[in-house]
Amino acid sequence: MADLSAYPSPNRGPRRLGALPDLVVIHYTAMASCAEAEARLCDAQAEVSAHYLISERGDILPLVPEELRAWHAGAGSWGACSDVNSRSIGIELANRGTEPFAEAQMAALERLLADILHRWQIPPERVIGHSDMAPARKSDPGPRFDWRRLALAGLAVWPADEVAADTAQGLAADARAFTEDARAFGYGDLTPDLVLAAFRQRFRPWATGPQDAQDAALIADLAARFPVDARPARS
Repeated sequence: MADLSAYPSPNRGPRRLGALPDLVVIHYTAMASCAEAEARLCDAQAEVSAHYLISERGDILPLVPEELRAWHAGAGSWGACSDVNSRSIGIELANRGTEPFAEAQMAALERLLADILHRWQIPPERVIGHSDMAPARKSDPGPRFDWRRLALAGLAVWPADEVAADTAQGLAADARAFTEDARAFGYGDLTPDLVLAAFRQRFRPWATGPQDAQDAALIADLAARFPVDARPARS
């Protein structure tokens, strides 16, 4: 066990049922400054925390040991996992949600993620956003977060850029296919509108209007290549 005195947040506890981390959840702080976010994440009365906070300048601040359960995810699910806090490592990025993420911050996140994924043997498809596992109440890390950059670095996933037009149109014609594929990828048992909004938040953030052939094709590709519960949970 790590030296707890080196981790300033008291908002932590044991991972339930002997769970080990097999998810990483990325957040933004939605606060005016990194110092303000750090103070809140270390405030016992706030009852929120994360394992790491990354400043706009790229400073990585460890707040809770990875071996322990931080309180960052709350209610929600990813695939069959409903206690995301016990199964995940939470990373907060100092960002109000209204501006692009700084280059130094993204570079620091890439270094940290590469280390976490290697040490815990977490595959890139298990790196998700808060909005992925709790789309009814959360929108972070938001439309300005560069998921494709992480995917190109092998630290997240991205759908294939090209799908046959006839395949895409066929999928779009089946109103149930999109929701079923989204559930197979990891999104919970949500209404079709909420599923579409959560998916677009991450993979097509500037798309508007009703579900279309591109939505259907992209989620079908993700579901086929990265089915969420294809492997057993680690414990």
